[in-house]
Amino acid sequence: MSKVNLKGTGVAIVTPFKKNGSVDLEGLKKLVNHLINGKVDYLVVLGTTGETATLSKDEKQQVMDCVVKENKKRLPLVLGVGGNNTEEIAHLIKKVDTRAFDAILSVSPYYNKPSQEGIYQHYKVLSKASKLPIILYNVPGRTASNMTWDTTVRLAKDFKNIVAVKEASGSIEQMMKIIKHKPKDFMLISGDDNLTLPIIAVGGVGVISVVANAYPKDFSDMVRAALKHDLEKAKKLHYSLIDITDQLFADGNPGGVKQALSTLKVCGTTVRLPLVEPNDKVKQKLNELMKKY
Repeated sequence: MSKVNLKGTGVAIVTPFKKNGSVDLEGLKKLVNHLINGKVDYLVVLGTTGETATLSKDEKQQVMDCVVKENKKRLPLVLGVGGNNTEEIAHLIKKVDTRAFDAILSVSPYYNKPSQEGIYQHYKVLSKASKLPIILYNVPGRTASNMTWDTTVRLAKDFKNIVAVKEASGSIEQMMKIIKHKPKDFMLISGDDNLTLPIIAVGGVGVISVVANAYPKDFSDMVRAALKHDLEKAKKLHYSLIDITDQLFADGNPGGVKQALSTLKVCGTTVRLPLVEPNDKVKQKLNELMKKY
């Protein structure tokens, strides 16, 4: 199992769509270069921010191929492979061509509301199926179940290829318990842009970010400063972006960040149903904040 470095800023990249709803591959290429030029550390392809729930199998393959080709091995790549059907996800992990990828990000099962033992057994199956390191993803606001700190630590200790967790529980206390009890090399990654600075302060290694789609340089500079314990610089950048980040999530993700990317002339605003674009009040507020910024 090769070591994977997940320190710094990973970006959960959006999937740009044309106005007719089809995948905008030119917009995706532009986004990849925007992020690489912004000095982020790695890219997460087909995460939930990429609206993977609404992409067909062929479209997912198109997105993967496009990012791999445009990246030209410049940055490490993480592939999102998650769901709530354990056997299907394990089958997909075995079947998909992951040669261009460095790790897999897999969200804790949603809707089913498994017990902690169910979550553990789910990831045990995925661990056995995967040749790549696995990043757990805990996001109870979307999955309707929290993966507790002791389940995370148990998985980290029992399976060598489970190397990190993307934590979006919102509970710093839960994250501190993971950091205190985890194996030495296991990494805790922030899954919440506005909590990234405090998470790094208590021992996190970085973030898988949404806001960095739009502001890759400033956000990754903030993360780098925090990791170097340059708190003054990190705080300045953190507080300069905090209101924009709030607004990006005010009426649904990734609708907000796509609005920002459109203003920056990277890609369009189209999202797929059941998601819709943010309401006019949010758009106006976001535009005002971006102009000031």
